[in-house]
Amino acid sequence: MARRHWALFVSIMCLCMAADSFIPFQTGKSQQEKLEGVDVEEVCADRPADEYFRLEADGDCREVYRCDSAGEDGSNRLAPIKCAGGLAFDVLRQLCDWKSNVKNCDVQEKPRKAQPILKTDEPICPEGKLSCGDGECLDKELFCNGKPDCKDESDENACSVDEDPNRAPECDPTQCALPDCFCSADGTRIPGGIEPQQVPQMITITFNGAVNVDNIDLYDDLFNGQRQNPNGCSIKGTFFVSHKYTNYSAVQDLHRRGHEISVFSLTHKDDPNYWSGGSYDDWLAEMAGSRLIVERFANITDGSIIGMRAPYLRVGGNKQFEMMADQFFVYDASITASLGRVPIWPYTLYFRMPHKCNGNAHNCPSRSHPVWEMVMNELDRRDDPTFDESLPGCHMVDSCSNVASGEQFARLLRHNFNRHYNSNRAPLGLHFHASWLKSKKEYRDELVKFIEEMLGRNDVFFVTNLQVIQWMQNPTELNSLRDFQEWKEKCDVKGQPYCSLPNACPLTTRELPGETLRLFTCMECPNNYPWILDPTGDGFSV
Repeated sequence: MARRHWALFVSIMCLCMAADSFIPFQTGKSQQEKLEGVDVEEVCADRPADEYFRLEADGDCREVYRCDSAGEDGSNRLAPIKCAGGLAFDVLRQLCDWKSNVKNCDVQEKPRKAQPILKTDEPICPEGKLSCGDGECLDKELFCNGKPDCKDESDENACSVDEDPNRAPECDPTQCALPDCFCSADGTRIPGGIEPQQVPQMITITFNGAVNVDNIDLYDDLFNGQRQNPNGCSIKGTFFVSHKYTNYSAVQDLHRRGHEISVFSLTHKDDPNYWSGGSYDDWLAEMAGSRLIVERFANITDGSIIGMRAPYLRVGGNKQFEMMADQFFVYDASITASLGRVPIWPYTLYFRMPHKCNGNAHNCPSRSHPVWEMVMNELDRRDDPTFDESLPGCHMVDSCSNVASGEQFARLLRHNFNRHYNSNRAPLGLHFHASWLKSKKEYRDELVKFIEEMLGRNDVFFVTNLQVIQWMQNPTELNSLRDFQEWKEKCDVKGQPYCSLPNACPLTTRELPGETLRLFTCMECPNNYPWILDPTGDGFSV
């Protein structure tokens, strides 16, 4: 199963990099013939400079153009670009993809959407109302509410974090106070105003995906109970668990040992647009449904599953966060922050996020939500940061595509540790798919070496996402951390049920016809394999 997930991850990474899979080419005779008779100024009128389009619907699906104002006298010209061999250009998604995945070779350009008229010298609507693209005036509250109200539907077409007329306000420290709210203008401020030298350098190790026989040995090795933080508590990790192929008796044991269990969705559907365009009910079924399954079949009864991460890090905008608030999820861990000089601390979403919405369909929440964001700071993946040219950062360790040896991985770990430790000591997130760490023994060995080296210091702690939030809610200096009660709770976990002889339940569901799946649990076997319409497995009626 791990191989299947790894192959899927690699293919997704190929798509993420596909926008870079362009080959600039010269306008030879055939291209010049295509451009003859094309009114460049007309083609480029009101077209964004970064939009790619085709000149003809029946041409080479690899070949696209964009408008470039580098002509003589600053005039527009058409810059031709071509996808690499074997790929085709998807005009709707604006990237190169495998040819078999592109279904719009006959479409010349991305559809233009009507825009509301939000900025004018003189107001054109009464107070409390805004103008649709066609001049119709509607109540401000109707804009960006997820339902088109303008006749031209323009009220739903300018809804990014910076455009939404009903967006969250910018950070106001006088109105945002711990323990419930934390924000800063650029996201780099240390909670409680503590001096960096007195801040514990927290490191979070997180894993995404199913917990099963493919990775249990890795988790037992990393978290063997012998590696202890400076406060005498064993190091802890956070597991974002997806449902299919998960062994719930193993999840129960991870929880029993004090690790944090969070959810990574119920179906883990392959279609990234399902997540970024998901409805409130989709997110409810996927995440609250997943939590219900984990609580029931891993026998977790203490209400500790309070975090989630979106598959493919495809954030679901305001709908996702509305659901989270209603269902008492405390934090999300899906939003990435671009590589910067100083890393960003986690923040609450009562106020506007303090960094640009980075990648993954740009569907970040624009409204105010009572939810923490455990932001994923991108890692600097350069082999030699003092000499190498700048490279884009990577959010998952396994997406640092240039890391191909244990030695490179070791340098990545230490360089990024120093970036955090020597600046504002924002938590360092090391986010993995277990299959990557298991793909080469040297990766696992280097991670263990790094952990043990860090534990030789007296100011580095390997903690869960929830423990980061607990420290931020009650910022405590290093010399008082040995008695920090919130971290002591998970130090020596007692009273959690032990699972020694799980049931191996062979189950089917009408939702996955033809599949028999084994559900490992110390609880009673359900009637059916739990799935999206039947998360308890008790059965459902259509």
